[in-house]
Amino acid sequence: MSKLLLIDDDVELANMLKEFLTQEGFTVTTAHDGLTGEQYVLAGKFDLVILDVMMPGQDGLQTLRNIRQHSDIPVLMLTAKDDNEGRIEGLEGGADDYVQKPCLPRELVARIRAILRRHTSDTPKGNDIVVGQLVVSSERRKVFWVDKPIVFTSTEFSLIEILAKHAGTIVSKEDLSIQALGRPLVKYDRSIDVHLSSIRQKISEVSGGVNVIQTIYRVGYQLVRE
Repeated sequence: MSKLLLIDDDVELANMLKEFLTQEGFTVTTAHDGLTGEQYVLAGKFDLVILDVMMPGQDGLQTLRNIRQHSDIPVLMLTAKDDNEGRIEGLEGGADDYVQKPCLPRELVARIRAILRRHTSDTPKGNDIVVGQLVVSSERRKVFWVDKPIVFTSTEFSLIEILAKHAGTIVSKEDLSIQALGRPLVKYDRSIDVHLSSIRQKISEVSGGVNVIQTIYRVGYQLVRE
């Protein structure tokens, strides 16, 4: 039974979502401010965090940044419908995905299960995928530049693994969204672009500025074979 931490200052909404998620088979703990939620993450054993962006005091974006300093736990952001900036900042800060508020409880459950499947993927054991200096271990869900580890979120790992498996060929944004996020690409959704930007930056930091991911304008991305 997966353990979820729901961080949202809207007590009524949090209680409603907790009840629904419990009925769906999850164990749910709630926190109603960012600082308390952050402390729960560091002290407890959870499988996923559902984190509201708009909270008084320490907001969700700062809470996410603090969590990412200590943990790679999957994080699903709750964002206002018109909060495009908050969504992008959340993805850039290490969120795995987002759901717009108000959200349908069943959509929330679908996103949660998609993230958990990626995070606990039972990828068949086998040889590491080696593309130039980049090494992707599906078995360990780890990525290395030669022997230097690169810390990715669960969603980022799924994306780099897909590109590595298809190195030298273009993978469309639609395919990346379906395979990595578990949902079709929708108009104006920049999630894939933001995740790939973060992946590029993390690889660049350990590779001395090498760019191994090529953008194919209006089509998709490919991992370049050296």
